Order: sequence, then C-alpha cells, then structure tokens
Amino acid sequence: MLSLSLSNTAEYALRAMTMLALEAGGGAINARDLSGKTRVPVHYLNKIMNRLVEAGLVTSAKGHGGGFRLGRTPSRISYLDILKVMGYNFETRQCVFGWEACRNDRPCPMHESWSKANDNFVAWARETTLASLRRSPSAAAAAG
Repeated sequence: MLSLSLSNTAEYALRAMTMLALEAGGGAINARDLSGKTRVPVHYLNKIMNRLVEAGLVTSAKGHGGGFRLGRTPSRISYLDILKVMGYNFETRQCVFGWEACRNDRPCPMHESWSKANDNFVAWARETTLASLRRSPSAAAAAG
C-alpha cells in the first residue's frame, strides 16, 4: 500500500526538530549551528525552518542570541505534526505493486501487510512526541 520512506525534507525536519528538542532548556540555536548538528545544508534548512515557524512548531528570533526554538513544549509536538507540515500525506495509499485499484475489496498480494505497516507507522507518528527523545541517552549524546 505505502512505501514507508520519507522525503529528504521530512527527514531533515525531523533531524532539526530533534536537535531543538534536545536543546530545549538552552538558548536558541542559530541556523549555522543547527545545520552542523543535523548535517542539513543551511540554505535548505532555512526553508524547512520557515515552514515550521509558519506552522507554529518553531519560533525564530533574529540578531545576537537569536535562532530557532521549539514553539511548544516537546510533549506537545508529535512526529505526525512535523511530517504533516513537511507535506507527508498519511492518507495517500499507494500500492507497493503499483496497482491503481489496490484496496480492501481488490487487494494486491501485499495489501494486508502494508496496510498494517502503514497503520502502525501513523499510530507511532501520532503518539510519539519530541519529549520521548529527551529520555534517550544516545540522543542526548548526539546533541552534545
């Protein structure tokens, strides 16, 4: 049904939001530093961050001490929120076989298993927030 892969834009947004969550107690992170921590080209990162600011997931400030911060507490930002802003459409169900008419009443051979995988992915993205990252020792090490 659905290829469970993310666009570069969605992946980069998740990286950026992860770093902001891990640094939530500190000051703002400027674009150049965030680019270095996420390995996302700064020009591309700025476009992503603008979309996240417009959606209210991030705030930004210019000037000395400026940069990006989470727009909400980490527990109020789910992966689903981030992916939706980046245009990831959870409702689109593309057949892994490429069939146009792949659906419950006319399934391809992988329909049931891919449907379950997609449903599990959506549930995970909806239920998992950036707060979960703060509890991971390996994620905290990556931010340092």
